[in-house]
Amino acid sequence: ARLFRRAANKGHAAAQCELGRCFEFGMGMPQDDDEAVHLYRRAAELGDASGQYCLGKCYAHGGGVPQYDRVAVHLFGRAAEQDNPLGQYNSARCYHHGRGERQDDREAARLFGVAAEQGDVDAQFDYAVLCALGRGVAQDDAKAARNYRLAADQGDMRA
Repeated sequence: ARLFRRAANKGHAAAQCELGRCFEFGMGMPQDDDEAVHLYRRAAELGDASGQYCLGKCYAHGGGVPQYDRVAVHLFGRAAEQDNPLGQYNSARCYHHGRGERQDDREAARLFGVAAEQGDVDAQFDYAVLCALGRGVAQDDAKAARNYRLAADQGDMRA
């Protein structure tokens, strides 16, 4: 945590995000949601996709900030635009469930698919479900089976 702090103080966005995780989870220092949010915000403002995702997660769950879905989906979207699979997956979940954005299975399927291609196990499973049901994407048993298999190969017990 000491090295992250040194780099974070010099404006290194990735270090700010990692130090934020240390505060969020109490790794090597006392747990402090407020400090985690402060560091995630600094990283996000510098354009760091992980910082944007982590700050979005705080807004999605109300960790250190009031729970606010519209801000969460905006931040997830900014991370997703930078090919961050967690940003893509969480944006997809927001669209799928209509949290902070209108419900849109087509956009959810697109984002689940992109994150699945990057190896995100949860996205692989959720994309498989949408492909099997034909929700937001043409029904495709072969694509569903492929993604269930990819998820299972990574240990997803649901697949």
